This record gives sequence, C-alpha cells and structure tokens, in this order.
Amino acid sequence: MTAKRNRRKQTQTLQERLAAFAESARERALSMPPGREREMLLRRAKQNEVTLNLTDWLSAPVAPRRGQS
Repeated sequence: MTAKRNRRKQTQTLQERLAAFAESARERALSMPPGREREMLLRRAKQNEVTLNLTDWLSAPVAPRRGQS
C-alpha cells in the first residue's frame, strides 16, 4: 500500500513565499530577547534570503559568452 501524496496548488511563486517567510521570521526574531530561538529565526531568515537570491540568479536569462553567437 502506498501513501497518498498531498498535493496543493501554490498561489504564490517560490520567490514570494521565500521573501514573505524571511521578512516575517526576521520581524519575529527582532521582537524576541537574545537567545537560541532568536538566533535560529535569524538563521532561517538569512537562508531564505540566500535561496531567494539563488533562484533569481538561476532563473535569469543566460547571456551568450564571448566568442559564441
């Protein structure tokens, strides 16, 4: 017996979801006292921002290299 996969239609793009999570995590972290939970939220916010930048970079149109047409 195989498990049924939950499928969900995304209403926002990956970039929008990453940016929204990073922003909300950073806001929550800045309202918390210093500690482990705050550092984890800040780390996850940074990871999402890096992922956002990478997905933007990977989805950008490729410029032709020199010497190629």
